[in-house]
Amino acid sequence: MKKAIVIGATSGIGKSITEILIQDNYTVGITGRRAELLQSLKEKNTEKICYSQMDVQDLSSIETICNELVHQLGGLDLLIISAGIGDENKSLDFSIENNVIKTNIQGFTCVADWGMRYFKKQGHGHLVNISSIAGIRGNGEAPSYNATKAFQINYLEGLRLNADKSVAEIIVTDVRPGYVDTDMAKGDGMFWVASVEKAAQQIFTAIERKKKVVYITKRWRIIGFLFRIIPYSILQKL
Repeated sequence: MKKAIVIGATSGIGKSITEILIQDNYTVGITGRRAELLQSLKEKNTEKICYSQMDVQDLSSIETICNELVHQLGGLDLLIISAGIGDENKSLDFSIENNVIKTNIQGFTCVADWGMRYFKKQGHGHLVNISSIAGIRGNGEAPSYNATKAFQINYLEGLRLNADKSVAEIIVTDVRPGYVDTDMAKGDGMFWVASVEKAAQQIFTAIERKKKVVYITKRWRIIGFLFRIIPYSILQKL
């Protein structure tokens, strides 16, 4: 039986992916800040889920909790990082920016590094992170969100290059969603909004196909391409 850990599984994409993994005969270790939601998932799938409450901002606890979940699972094949936050912050309140940085950069990096070290020692594994199409360019309304997702995109590429130079067979998948109907989706004028279920199914398919980079849903690849090439003068008007 295949074994996975999903970081940030209490709601949204993380929860939906967990449910798909269970249907595909995975045993899954899940984490999140809300213990009652983790327990609810456990009660529905008693034999296929183990869980531990975890806040990725508490860097000192991450490795211990992840190692305990691996011990309960009896190994690890797949690590999915789906913990992320973002807030509009036009006033540039540093406390808001710092909160986003603690989760999307510090917490993400701590989990990803732990996973890579584990997979290197094991000799194989698959690391998946939910970044965002937002990481391609800056955003004046939510500067830290776009910037931290840019960090994730760049860091994942670095991890992939790092893995290529090791003897271990490690796959690194960067998932870049557009708008998905979760609590994270904020603001007016959103388009091409995917359901959580559709997004999660496409992510799972990308994992099975061992994709390096995938846009969710697929047509957001077009927007990703346009974001990379449009001049700053046009970006100002969006």
